[in-house]
Amino acid sequence: MYPVAVPTVQAQDVTGDARLLDVREQDEWDAGHVEGALHVPLGDVPARLDELVDAGADGRPLVVVCRSGGRSARAVAWLVQNGVDAVNLDGGMGAWADAGRPMVSELGDRPFVR
Repeated sequence: MYPVAVPTVQAQDVTGDARLLDVREQDEWDAGHVEGALHVPLGDVPARLDELVDAGADGRPLVVVCRSGGRSARAVAWLVQNGVDAVNLDGGMGAWADAGRPMVSELGDRPFVR
């Protein structure tokens, strides 16, 4: 069996109306994330499949993100196998921050990638 090809998108190519799914852990999310993103830690993705199918039902793919792109690539492969239109943010939140894209923090500090 061959692995599923994981579609990717570059941080600078993510449009303002994109649907983002952040699969990082709570402390990573709290440090800095994309405003408006849906937070579902990777381990919770299977249990929340119905919610994620609904989130992608408007015809826009879910852009899935983690810190560097590894966990989100696994999530995208699984989501695609389960009928969800999803793409991996190449380079994760590190690439997002490097591209100067906006982030928010739940810590009351300047957002950063943990």
